Amino acid sequence: MKKYFILAAALCLSYITYAQDFIAATYNIRQRNTIDTGNMWVDRKIPLTNLIKYHGFDIFGVQEAFHDQVQDLKTLLPGFDYVGVGRDDGAQEGEHSAIYYNTNRFKVIKSGTFWLSATDTEHPNKGWDAALPRICTWGVFEDKANKKRFIFMNTHFDHIGRTARTESAKLILTKAKEFAKDLPLILTGDFNVDEKDEAYFTLANSKVVTDVHDLSPLKYEPNSSFNGWGKSLRASGRIDHIFITKPFQTKKYGILTDTYMSKFPSDHFPVVTTLSWK
Repeated sequence: MKKYFILAAALCLSYITYAQDFIAATYNIRQRNTIDTGNMWVDRKIPLTNLIKYHGFDIFGVQEAFHDQVQDLKTLLPGFDYVGVGRDDGAQEGEHSAIYYNTNRFKVIKSGTFWLSATDTEHPNKGWDAALPRICTWGVFEDKANKKRFIFMNTHFDHIGRTARTESAKLILTKAKEFAKDLPLILTGDFNVDEKDEAYFTLANSKVVTDVHDLSPLKYEPNSSFNGWGKSLRASGRIDHIFITKPFQTKKYGILTDTYMSKFPSDHFPVVTTLSWK
């Protein structure tokens, strides 16, 4: 009898540990436009959301999502909600860096969006040498599995401004402390830089956050995270990143290369990680 009790207790503990794991991701879904002939949003939105459902994302940040795309994702992902606004007006206009979360697993405590700028983080504007307004959306979430809280931040750095990218990295770390004090942090985004750039090092060497790629004991990295509709594939190179702080631990990391009918759901691949509470 004692042996069965020990086995049952071990199985119960294993289940509780497993149940507290969750999958976080970042995904540049490519903005809806009229120039991506053969890769229109109307054709790829279902394969894209099916990918998310199949791989079991629990919480993830998107980039380049216009308001109609944001709404499409919510409709096609039952059980998910999102936080985030458009960068052009702080409401619906322009690209969103929205955060989607499984409402059965997470509860939003508070959320917001700020602009990546040295002069005004509260209203739409371009910061430093950026070519476009850039934002970071954030939310403080409670994990219903254990009542623990964390802050999730999602962003899309400028594709032109080198100074803007580096200064944006510094600003995000400052804002994380301001909004959530000592809560654990998950930071996702399309940073428009690989792991050899100053902006990347500003985060990776900050002694605040760590790249899950470097922490993961299991990596699935068949190619670069940007694919350019299959025309810009490289053997390696990551411009889409996930950073974490303790007490999160990563169990595995992957760049998911799913396709449909030999087509790509986006010109980026989603980057995912399985996280656990230490």
